[in-house]
Amino acid sequence: MTLTNKQTALITGASSGIGKATALAFAKAGVNVALVSRSAAKLAAVASAAQATGVTAKTYVVDLAQVEQVQAQIKAIALDCGSIDILVNCAGMAYIGTLGETPLADWLKVIDINLTSVWQCILGVLPSMRDRAGGTIINVASIAGKQPFPEWGAYSVSKAGLIALSKTLAAEERANGIRVTAICPGAVNTELWDTVESNFDRQSMLTPEIVAESIVHTALLPQQAVIDELTLMPSAGVL
Repeated sequence: MTLTNKQTALITGASSGIGKATALAFAKAGVNVALVSRSAAKLAAVASAAQATGVTAKTYVVDLAQVEQVQAQIKAIALDCGSIDILVNCAGMAYIGTLGETPLADWLKVIDINLTSVWQCILGVLPSMRDRAGGTIINVASIAGKQPFPEWGAYSVSKAGLIALSKTLAAEERANGIRVTAICPGAVNTELWDTVESNFDRQSMLTPEIVAESIVHTALLPQQAVIDELTLMPSAGVL
């Protein structure tokens, strides 16, 4: 779908993986993009590719681990862009370790990045979406938030919390014209797997582009429709 009236999508984690693929998919659909990540150089490359499609692409360096600063930073980005019509929370981290052996500092880091920072990003755009009586918020959760995976405890808990956050937000903001979706993919072949030890077959995983296609489809549905939750799994039947 290509839009005639330009919207703006803010995508976190936009320098790589699902976030990068989503940014480029929105650009191809005619949606302006605001790109958020920690890496200025990587963001610049994504912005250049997006701009080649004819849309506006702006970059913003934000460290989502600094959760106490995130809300204000996202609000400033929204002001700089004029408005944010679509927020896609793609940023996240992987973590492997049994619950009994997970240090408190690691637990807090996973929860901060995968859950608390998402909440803060949402709060950064929510007032303006309420003022306009419209907006779409898409949170990239995980199948791990719906079923247990041993040794993925902190990650699974963070993603289960993100699903609950999405459902609660949807119930609270529906009357304000704001749509909220939780997308729960199975394993996706991204750089995230470079940071953990795993024997999963990466070639059987979903690609970032497949997930991005689903995100863009969800965001560009007519305003009268919403996908509350979407589970997207590799057709190989694993992960």
